[in-house]
Amino acid sequence: MDTQEVKRQHRLKQWIEIVRQCRSSGQTVSTWCAENNINPKRYYYWLRCVRMAACELLPTSGSHETSIVPIPLPSSLLKTDAAVPVISGSPAPLILRIGSATIELRNGASAELIAHTLQALSHVR
Repeated sequence: MDTQEVKRQHRLKQWIEIVRQCRSSGQTVSTWCAENNINPKRYYYWLRCVRMAACELLPTSGSHETSIVPIPLPSSLLKTDAAVPVISGSPAPLILRIGSATIELRNGASAELIAHTLQALSHVR
């Protein structure tokens, strides 16, 4: 890492702390900046730099890396009172495809399982 990059990282850490202090103060940006003798235009420049640095750390949408996020399910969902017959080759009543993932919900799926599945899907990018 060259000296320019070290300098950039040091400034970025300072700006992150300034943004954090402003956000946690509960005040408006203009009030906080006035109390801390910071020009609001300068604050918004720092905020933009912090956001851009954060965006650089995000994975690109074209990346083919797959991450699996475990979803803890209540034990009540893991217990079944009656076996639901699955006929090989018959299509499921509901098939969701998101990218390369496929979720099939059968008629015997509980309302709680469906609710948890939809809740988990709401967090998928």
